[in-house]
Amino acid sequence: MTPEVVAAAVESLTSRLRKKLDAAIEQYAALPVTAGGEGVRIACGEDAVVTLSPGPSGVITGGDQASCSCLLAPRCLHRAAVLSACPIGDAVPGGQEAASRESSDAEPAPGGAAPAGSDGARPPAEPGSSGTPDSGAEGAGGTGSGGAPEVTGPTAAQVAAATGLWAAAAAVLSAGVPAAGAVPQAELLRAAHTARLAGLAGAEAAALRVVRGLRAARARHDGHRLADLVSALRELLLTAGRLAGADPDPALVGTVRRDYRPGGSLKVFGVFREPVISATGYGGVVTHVVAEDGRWYSVADVKPGGSARARGAATAPVAIGPAMLNHSQLSRAGLLIAGATVSPDGRLGAGKGVRATPVSGMPWTEGPMAALFARPLAEAAGARLSGHAWSESDTSEQAREPVGCDLVIIGAAGDHVLARALPPGEFDSVGDARGYGPLIRLVPAGHHPELAHVENLRRLASRPGLLVRVVGRVEPDRVATLLPLAAGPVPGAEATLRLPPEWQGHADLGYDRLQGVHLPPQDACPPPPDGDEVDPVAGAPLWRVRRLVELAVSGGRRAVAESARNGESYAQLRAAGFQAAADLVTGLAAEADRRSRDVFGRLTDTGPDRYAWAWVAAATHLAATERAMIHASWQPDGRL
Repeated sequence: MTPEVVAAAVESLTSRLRKKLDAAIEQYAALPVTAGGEGVRIACGEDAVVTLSPGPSGVITGGDQASCSCLLAPRCLHRAAVLSACPIGDAVPGGQEAASRESSDAEPAPGGAAPAGSDGARPPAEPGSSGTPDSGAEGAGGTGSGGAPEVTGPTAAQVAAATGLWAAAAAVLSAGVPAAGAVPQAELLRAAHTARLAGLAGAEAAALRVVRGLRAARARHDGHRLADLVSALRELLLTAGRLAGADPDPALVGTVRRDYRPGGSLKVFGVFREPVISATGYGGVVTHVVAEDGRWYSVADVKPGGSARARGAATAPVAIGPAMLNHSQLSRAGLLIAGATVSPDGRLGAGKGVRATPVSGMPWTEGPMAALFARPLAEAAGARLSGHAWSESDTSEQAREPVGCDLVIIGAAGDHVLARALPPGEFDSVGDARGYGPLIRLVPAGHHPELAHVENLRRLASRPGLLVRVVGRVEPDRVATLLPLAAGPVPGAEATLRLPPEWQGHADLGYDRLQGVHLPPQDACPPPPDGDEVDPVAGAPLWRVRRLVELAVSGGRRAVAESARNGESYAQLRAAGFQAAADLVTGLAAEADRRSRDVFGRLTDTGPDRYAWAWVAAATHLAATERAMIHASWQPDGRL
């Protein structure tokens, strides 16, 4: 369902029916669904059958596509509850549905993102980009006499839309998850639709993430993380609040993702395969390739099927022209593509006019891959963490582009593997502690038992002193943490991986399983360097700030006020030097418990605005502080 359809259905209910809506959603969401020629049917009672008739995209974009057979329809509880139980989707522009299906642009990305129409996520963001995304919602402004854009700030319509979005989000924050049911969510969806019409793509996307997070929290989904909901709500409030104040920063407006566009002729070389198993039942593979100029692209094959689909897609044919390669072969070969189509996030399309010819692959020691490993890891990680501190989505998208590095394994530590980064091209400096880079934590990119990530990391951890070349992603939320996706031998080293010739120099850690024969003997590995693990974020008293910020979302304003009445002390924060953090959480607790009275001494409602700004200040300061500490952890000396 698109946001405006759900919002309109809820708004049409009487106040009496709105009180019953949350219980009805929980009841109807568990009912069986019947698919037929007319669409999808849900029997809510003897005389109440709701029929949903989505378009080819799988998204219902108009109220006439949902009907109920009861006498109160369309302003009935059955129809509103069924619509509210459906995942939130994005509208598909007219005329683009066929193109979307042909290019598989609605497939989920690694990490569990699902297609529009299945759980409502936006088209996936893959690592790298072929250029700047087309902007369908540019920031307001004109062009000066010299041709340079003149930033004038948001338009009056955008300010009005942002003001409404701020009010709806502030009400959700004040209520907290327990009280943020279908009605507050519908108000937020209506405000998100208004933001879409005003061209505020970033604010609309943040609002939809908040609604999805609220639904997951209230339904107690296994994959729900309170930290994700906190991040989405923080970004929404800060973006909407700044736009409502006519902040001229064009980054606040955001851009609209577009369909595939012509990419001309491309020559790409396979780097690795990544299995995809989403929480919504989708599975498949994404093969990452790199062009001669170093830009990253991807070829995806993700469809319903879960883990079985992910296993089978590992050797499935690549659907780009008559290339006659499967994904396993493409990850170690290359393609010369004529008439390429490329999405803004770097995904290669498979339209009718695309022609592809297989070419020889490129080893990791040549061309763009050699340049990838020639860059110091601290520098590459710093670039991946350079997104706006107030935008979690901006940082996550930047962090998805892979990095390459040479590591020396230290050993296992809990759920991860400790390693030390080596300076580019200086593997022979092992034994000289001055030559090591930062201490790195290797965490499995996937924990599904049918994938090889966990087993392969255990195998690497069994050889302390092993030298290994890794391609992976920076984890933006953990101190100096890398998600390894592929591994190969360090050129010229003896104590390194010994892979079979058919693997052509690297192992896809999600699919290829390392064996003992692929590792050097233990006596061939030099003594590993010291690896004293220190987590500055976990060791800092910032957990007190995080607890209050998360309590505000999970419990609402009343829970924060109760915490203030209990005499919570933040002296430990001040003693550790986090003076600003202590001041902000103290102010938040005081604002939550603020009670205004009129001239007759009666309590009055001052609204959630001041409380919401106090929460945004504390949450943004916490995010920026942790981001700076994580950024510093990638430096050899621990400093920015």
